[in-house]
Order: sequence, then structure tokens, then C-alpha cells
Amino acid sequence: MRVATTLCRAQIGLHAPLVHVEVHLGSGLPVFAIVGLPAAAVRESKQRVRAAIENCGFEFPAGRITVNLAPADLPKEGARFDLAIALGILQASGQITPQPCAERDESPHRELYGELSLNGAVKPVKGLLLAAAEAREARHDILIPRSNVGEARIAVREEAMLAVDHLLEACAALRGERPAARAGWAIDRSAPPALELRDVRGQYQAKRALIVAAAGAHSLLMSGPPGAGKTMLAQRLPGLLPPLTGAEALEVAKIASASVEGFDSHAFGSRPFRAPHHTASAHAVIGGGPRAQPGEVSLAHRGVLFLDELPEFDRRVLEALREPLESRVVAVSRARVRAHYPAAFQLIAAMNPCACGYLGDELAECRCTPGQIERYRARVPGPLLDRIDLHVAVARVAASELGAAVPTAEGESTTSAAARVARARSRQLDRAGKLNRDLTASELGSVRLAAGARALLEAAFEQLKLTARSFHGALRVARTIADLEGSEWIEPPHAAEAVQLRRGL
Repeated sequence: MRVATTLCRAQIGLHAPLVHVEVHLGSGLPVFAIVGLPAAAVRESKQRVRAAIENCGFEFPAGRITVNLAPADLPKEGARFDLAIALGILQASGQITPQPCAERDESPHRELYGELSLNGAVKPVKGLLLAAAEAREARHDILIPRSNVGEARIAVREEAMLAVDHLLEACAALRGERPAARAGWAIDRSAPPALELRDVRGQYQAKRALIVAAAGAHSLLMSGPPGAGKTMLAQRLPGLLPPLTGAEALEVAKIASASVEGFDSHAFGSRPFRAPHHTASAHAVIGGGPRAQPGEVSLAHRGVLFLDELPEFDRRVLEALREPLESRVVAVSRARVRAHYPAAFQLIAAMNPCACGYLGDELAECRCTPGQIERYRARVPGPLLDRIDLHVAVARVAASELGAAVPTAEGESTTSAAARVARARSRQLDRAGKLNRDLTASELGSVRLAAGARALLEAAFEQLKLTARSFHGALRVARTIADLEGSEWIEPPHAAEAVQLRRGL
């Protein structure tokens, strides 16, 4: 055989298109060429493949070797093609003859993934979860590095997967001489314990706002002096949210697999909590780079995006947040790549009331002038503030509350609050098929609103000079408060609390 074809997959955004690795051995002067839009890491595989084949005791073919990665117009990146190229060369030269896949008639193809070291060891590759998920849809078997088993097991059945540590082991598995061991393939999916809400002393209004935000998936902005507990409150939000469904967990895992960090199988099923530093660039937060990779807003999909020190973020970052907050999706376009990533995150932001941080504090004196205060607050664009449903002031906690032991019965526990949030979300899904955050203006027109509550909201609209978006946001929050109370109607107390939570800064 002078021609052989193996299978692998490229990665474009959240898609993994199939790539046919075609190997042809021809006569002539020794040349090893790889064609089909290979990136630098793919072109460098020539040296890794040659060394691995020779160090494993095989003969590297003399003459002209041409490797075509088809389709030719699809960009190929990374070292994931090493194993497919090496096994293609060994098949084309007749040194190995693969056997049918796993005695299963419905899967006539096997996809190969792995980076080769110079001694033939098979190293893990990034983004394998995306490839494994699409291989399962195509009913293909896969052969992967053993280090990637935890990631691939999420999407692929055990009988459709072989895991290897070395090129020789991969050759033996393809020849059917011995199956690759499956020991230790279990996935540890034990979620870390949720942070306890009672550990935050005082801050009763802020805790209430956090529960309301969790129940309706509303965005929340907290303002208060340094050390008041804003970060502690934000970190407890994931523990209040219901567990991810299987489809949601796989969706979150795919985004993580496409990122620079890669996927951590131990985090599978947990809601993401992303807290980028305020020096992060727009590409890091929104997404981008040469490969159009997902940013923090997509990595926080189905979870929480926490922006501490909100006014310190670059203005371009804050302006770019406006669109994904409403559309729940991000389109990243580059010269060769265009990718769409979901971004249904819940925004939690924190800021100081002024540049020095002590405006309105009873125990520390503010040193800012009125002009400095105005300039500091103006760093947060008005259109972004208008899209944040809850604005809450977080005051300093008294020393007496910090030093005293917390009685067991004081405050609501994370478990109890999470149960109330789950019941409120269930009511929303039963009523509208969506959470209150996603209710459209036409759907808000049909909510059950008591006459007194309507009058209160209309008065707030006039006195506070709210925009139409702000008015609808307050109405969504009032609907969530009513759901927490188990009420089918929005009563005046629900509307009053919604307005108060809107103008807390």
C-alpha cells in the first residue's frame, strides 16, 4: 500500500470538522511535505513524527512523503494530528495493518488524536471534548492519549474509545493484538461544597438582593467601602443556583475545552465562576485572538461573571459588555475564522462609592472632591448601568457583628436559600418557559400586576426618570420577588422592594 487515510478533526470555535489525513508515499528524492493550510505546530510535526517512528523501531520510508489534510481550505492548528500522520505513514508503508473497529458494525471509522514526543510517547491535546462529541454524533470510534480520558468520557461511550500512552501501544491496538487498558477511567464528579451564606456577617439587604438575583438570573451591582463583603457575597452566588442539567453541563464543558486553559474534568457539572482582573483586555473578556477563542463572558456561560472594581476596567471592555448582556451570544470574527459563542452569564459587579472608597462611611473620612467623585462614577457607562437590574449599597459591618459568634438560627443558610431559589425558578419555567430575566416587553405586559403595584411603579418611573429598559427591569425584579413569596400577583410590597433594590446606590 502506497496510500493510506486516517481521520482526525480540526477545531473552529465550538465546531470540530472532520479532517482526512491522506498519506502518499512516492519515489524520488527524500521529501516530507504537509499540505492543507497547516499552522506552524502542524508543519513541525514532521520532525516529531520522524523521530517517533524511528525510535519505536519502525523504518521511516525513503522517498517523497506527501501528507494532505483535507479539506484543504480549512485551517489546521495544534499537534493533535501527530498520531494520525504517524499511523498513516506506517499503514501506507505496510508496516501495520489496522483491524476493524471494536467489533461494532455501526462504526466503520476510527479517529486518531495525540501529540507525539520524540521517543514515541503520546501526549494529551487540547479541545478533545469538542472532537469527541462530534465523533459520537458521527458514530466513530476514537483513539486518544490516556491523559485525555477524563475529558473524552463525558461525550463518548467506553466501548467506542481506546486510550494509549505510546505509539507502539497505538499500533498494537490498531492491529488488534491487545486492547488498551480501561482501568481508572472513572470520572470524579464530586462537586466542591457550596460556600455558606451565613459566613457573611450582617449585610441583610445585600443577601436579600443576592437571593433575588439568583431566583430571576438578574444582574447585580454592589457599591460599598473596601472590606464590606462584596466579594464574599459574589462568591456565594453559585451555591444558590440550581445544578446544571446534563445538556447545560456539556455545553459549558465544550466552551472550556475550546479555551486557552482547556477543560478540567473535575469541574464538570459545576456552574462556572469567572472573576477576571480589572486589567484584562477586551479580547480576554469578550473573546478573540488569532484563533477567535472564547473570552470570559463565554467561559461564564450558565454561571457567574464577577467584575470587581468595575470602574477600573477599560472603557472598551465595559462598552463591549452591553451587547452580550442582552443577546446572550458573542460573535468573534477574525481574518480566517468566525466563531459564535454562547454568553448567557449572570453579571455581578462591585465598586467603591468613590475613588478613595469611603464616601458615606461612618468610620472613615472621604478625601475626594465632588469633581473626583463624579469622574470616578462616570467611568461606568450609563447604558451599562441601565442594563443592570439590581443596584445595592453595601455598608461597613460593625465590629460587634464580626467578633461575635454566629448563632445557628441566625440568618438563612445556603441550602435553605437555594431551595427557595429553585422553587421560584420552577414557577417561572412553568409559567413562561423561561426565567424572569428573559421576559420580553410583550410578555411583561401580561404579568399579573395589582393596581397599587402598577401605580407605585408608574410613580417611580416618573420621579426617578427611569428609561423604558429600567422600568421593564424593575417589573422583572418585582415578578421575581413575587415568585419568591409564592404569589401569582405582583403586590405593592413586591413593587416597592423592586424599586428600592433598583435605586440602592
